Amino acid sequence: MSTIAAVEAFCVNVSPKTHWTFLRIRTDAGESGWGECSLNSWEPMLIAAVEMLRGDLVGRSTQTALGALAIVLHSPGGTVMHAARSAAEQAITDIEAQRAGRPLHAMLRAESRAAVPAYANINRGIAERSPEGFAQAARAAVDAGYRNVKIAPFDGVVSVDAASTPIDDRIARGVDRIRAVRAAIGNHRSLMVDCHWRFDAGRAEALMRTLRDVGLYWIECPISEHPAQFSAIGRLRAIARENGMRLAGGEAIVAVEQAESMCAAELYDVLMPDIKYAGGYRGMMAMSRVCALNGVAFSPHNPSGPIAHLASVHLSAAAPALLWLEHQWAETPRFDALVGGHLPALVDGAFAVPEEPGLGATLDLALAATLPYRPVPKEALLDERLG
Repeated sequence: MSTIAAVEAFCVNVSPKTHWTFLRIRTDAGESGWGECSLNSWEPMLIAAVEMLRGDLVGRSTQTALGALAIVLHSPGGTVMHAARSAAEQAITDIEAQRAGRPLHAMLRAESRAAVPAYANINRGIAERSPEGFAQAARAAVDAGYRNVKIAPFDGVVSVDAASTPIDDRIARGVDRIRAVRAAIGNHRSLMVDCHWRFDAGRAEALMRTLRDVGLYWIECPISEHPAQFSAIGRLRAIARENGMRLAGGEAIVAVEQAESMCAAELYDVLMPDIKYAGGYRGMMAMSRVCALNGVAFSPHNPSGPIAHLASVHLSAAAPALLWLEHQWAETPRFDALVGGHLPALVDGAFAVPEEPGLGATLDLALAATLPYRPVPKEALLDERLG
């Protein structure tokens, strides 16, 4: 049986404020598999985490390596190490599927979807942050074939800085952007709003009441998801429903136990874990089953690079229940170029599921080498770390 010979990280700069970090595992039999662990603005720590992980994996068979990749909820390495472990799980599963001559989704579950419904996250593709800039991007996404759109309009809103910033003016500007997007896409399309944990409970409640007439499908991550805030999140879910919208969250959870606790506490209508942090394919499949058992919609978070996107398409095809898959739309043409254009097509608002063995793509290392890591500018750093 072949053993793991190399664990490598590749950090790629694709815009002034965005990096994607990929992980490749190679075996002594010449096999290669890919995963993604992007955690924007934490790249130096990601590279260090992959270095640490290499010592645990090299020399092991792929099967025994999987046992060393279990997510430990209270790991001192936190999300950074969870991301590295999740990417390694993705890469090993890619190798196993290639060995079997089967697409990844078929390895995960015998019964899978032929197409994965998706929505466009247009936030990072918006250079002009005016209401009209948001509206233009939303119209372009609809013209490209997306039926539903998500935005993150609350630039500069940080609840802990409320005493020293014009936070309410910034919230008002965000509301103007939301209204402009709704007008641009019409009332027959779903519109979601991501708050990136920027609000306190009082302002989040006021926001939901303000947006009652907009017809949002969901409000996402309005406040901190620390367990101390669970009761507040539960109250916000009730307020969201009173105002005609759903509450979504959970993009940063890393263990199935967290999904179980959030579902048991009835915090969210929609749970949206991320394959980059939640234990790779196996962790995500376990979370999707938890959602199905609890009547909570499953909608994977997927705002990063092309390897995570392909992995999320395979995962979504196999998940026992699925609402939509997120897609980071039109941030950069390098999204397609970095995998040689080998990405599934969007047809009628859904991604066709690849049928090639394994993941179905590899990173273009020659192109990646021309896009080295560059530190995120200080003025962008806070917003980046908020999400």
